[in-house]
Amino acid sequence: MAREESGPILQFAPFQSSVDEGFWHRLSSLKLNKLGIDDSPIPITGFYAPCSHSQVSNHLTLLAESLPSDSNEESSAGTIARGNRNRCSVPGILYNSNTWESFLALDKHSLLKAEAEKIWDDIHTGKAVENCAALSRFLLISFADLKKWTFHYWFAFPALALDPPATLVDLKPASQFFTLEEAESVSGACNEWRNSNATADVPFFLVSLSSDSHATVRHLKDWEICQGDGEKLLFAFYDPCHLPSHPGWPLRNFLALICSRWNLQRVQFLCYRENRGFADLGLSLVGEALVTVPQEWRDCQFVPNAVGWELNKGRKVPRSINLAKSMDPTRLAISAADLNLKLMRWRALPSLNLDTLFSLKCLLLGAGTLGCQVARMLMAWGVRKITLIDSGKVAMSNPLRQSLYTLEDCLHGGDFKAVAAVKSLKRIFPAVEAEGVVMAIPMPGHPVPSQEVDRVLEDCRLLSDLIDSHDAIFLLTDTRESRWLPTLLCANANKITITAALGFDSFLVMRHGPGPFNHVHDLKAETVDSLSAGMDNLAMTARDGRQRLGCYFCNDVVAPTDSTSNRTLDQQCTVTRPGSAPIASSLAVELLVGILHHPHGIFAEAEISNSNNSGNTELPLGILPHQIRGSLSNFSQMTLVGHSSNSCTACCQTVASEYRNRGMEFVLQAINHPTYLEDLTGLTELMKSANSFQLDWDNETDDDNDDNCVEI
Repeated sequence: MAREESGPILQFAPFQSSVDEGFWHRLSSLKLNKLGIDDSPIPITGFYAPCSHSQVSNHLTLLAESLPSDSNEESSAGTIARGNRNRCSVPGILYNSNTWESFLALDKHSLLKAEAEKIWDDIHTGKAVENCAALSRFLLISFADLKKWTFHYWFAFPALALDPPATLVDLKPASQFFTLEEAESVSGACNEWRNSNATADVPFFLVSLSSDSHATVRHLKDWEICQGDGEKLLFAFYDPCHLPSHPGWPLRNFLALICSRWNLQRVQFLCYRENRGFADLGLSLVGEALVTVPQEWRDCQFVPNAVGWELNKGRKVPRSINLAKSMDPTRLAISAADLNLKLMRWRALPSLNLDTLFSLKCLLLGAGTLGCQVARMLMAWGVRKITLIDSGKVAMSNPLRQSLYTLEDCLHGGDFKAVAAVKSLKRIFPAVEAEGVVMAIPMPGHPVPSQEVDRVLEDCRLLSDLIDSHDAIFLLTDTRESRWLPTLLCANANKITITAALGFDSFLVMRHGPGPFNHVHDLKAETVDSLSAGMDNLAMTARDGRQRLGCYFCNDVVAPTDSTSNRTLDQQCTVTRPGSAPIASSLAVELLVGILHHPHGIFAEAEISNSNNSGNTELPLGILPHQIRGSLSNFSQMTLVGHSSNSCTACCQTVASEYRNRGMEFVLQAINHPTYLEDLTGLTELMKSANSFQLDWDNETDDDNDDNCVEI
């Protein structure tokens, strides 16, 4: 039959896409946490339903569950619930490019042809009859700019091109095609099909009408059953299109299946549409088309041409969406802050444990030049829980060197540093869980008046509680004596402890070794409520038989005492070269991260830059030194090792045992009596022995020459 006699070319309303924001959030999470630079195709699932409004077509929609999760699951197909009448599942494939240039360079023709080949193969093998949703298979290419939260994308709905095209014989509302009896029966049968969990999301089906006007809805695989005498057969599909003059896009591949598999040339079809959840034969269409099966389709090796790239406002260009403006600012800040850390895991540091960093609780003693820098470096590493202790107020000289403060913090006598620092941290990163504690740390050599004893003891207890409730402690105060009590408490609780100290043009950064009571059974009871299992494992590795590393006071031969009284102005202030604090602070935080990623954690042996295992590839962050001493005067830096001392006034077993036995009474005695710690640890006797040894040595050397002896 000539085309002029059979009617105009059958035209189809293109599929339209819609992407929920949740899809892009899931894709960004999948990209950062699992895929990295892997740009392999990803199986996805789209959803659509029959048109349900006379003025609006339904779209093929992508939701968060369209993608696999960012866990180890390979696909989300098994997690999508079936039988939802409003969500007919359609298989798709996603090609997400790593760069904008690679997105533009994708061979769209080849990608479309590859998906068309899958559809064609499903038709020839019969898979499309068993799983008819595969006829609507789709393709999505994208580029996710996670810095700007902009997503560029382009959909394709591959359709096999009939050559010559199908021609339209007739197309009318279904209510005009069926008799009243037939219409009632067809509506009832379709509603039953749609209300069954087994068939609600099966988008292609058969509708047969017997001679007595009884309608039956069947699966495509039952086509042969429907070939009875006198039966009227319609090939039906869920039509997302609302137009009264055109069927929807799914009919294209449906016709290819019909003419290829059943060799039919005249096809009656039903464009099934609904209203308020029920069949609407006034909105639905019934049409008849003439299809000429191309001769080359008989060849299994032949693949028909395909079309299907979605137009963007009539143009063949990709679409884009920017989610930055629609996102909650805090959530956007978190995503941006985590971006660099997650990118580090793609190539440079796959073993980076972000969960440990995100859940780590850090206590910073001192909110001055070092404290401000350390807090910012911790946030850059993903630490979200930070507590700062300081009793000082922001002075006019502070903002230039102490990066968390501004001029406003200095006015009206100055805000407390601990409070102002927390406000600044939250302005920088709203998701940080920061707390400021205004408190002076009790110090040896600073006797406590009787009327202040209760307050000082309360401060001691508060400091102890804070150390117990945190996982890592930074000692960043500007006097030696203010570090003594925290060092003792950290050694007793076996906490990760980092010290940073500044000279005029030099600095020291060191990690304290484990406390004297570092056996597994002791520590296990003391690390309850620590950093959960991850941190527990870091601190539970026994290092029996190894001399533990020392603390800040282990090399001292005198107890800490008052270093602030009777000082000139330059001695009262922390006079350092401005570059020292940022360097020392950065090294202190890097040292902490190294401990967290070392298999032995706090018990890790010290390494120096020229040690044999300095190139150990098993340590993702390189060596883990004990002490780092730097000098800006000659721009040098060296790593040293210092072991614990049996006479240390802060971490030796004698001092720790005395603290455990006497508690705050011991602390108060150490504060009020300058020589008590030296007497307790044997430093007093050591100094006497040293002096005595010097005198004996002088006497011995002078025995042979009494004439040259000098009487003392």
